[in-house]
Amino acid sequence: MLHVYGIKNCNTVKKALTWLKDNNVPFEFHDFKKEGVSENKLKEWETHVDWEALVNKKGTTWKKLSQETQNQVVDSVSANKLLQENTSMIKRPIVEYNKGIILGFNEAEYVTNLK
Repeated sequence: MLHVYGIKNCNTVKKALTWLKDNNVPFEFHDFKKEGVSENKLKEWETHVDWEALVNKKGTTWKKLSQETQNQVVDSVSANKLLQENTSMIKRPIVEYNKGIILGFNEAEYVTNLK
């Protein structure tokens, strides 16, 4: 079964969940706001993608950080600490499936990998 990680009120997450439901793809949802994220889970994802891909630098949470705090994010250790403290900075959704993970929502990628 797929595991989808994200935040319920995020528009991109909503699109992904709607696509999964419309295509009868079973999944379990993990809400970062309610359940957080473990360092082990972040490290697991980093075996599939670079740590920088997990940090959503386009979002308001990142943009609200001081320049000093942003500059301190230089590797997976510093990024993971910040992502655990600010789960809304994690690129989302993250879909775990049998071949790895998919970051974000791209319908073509979902069709290719999840149907």
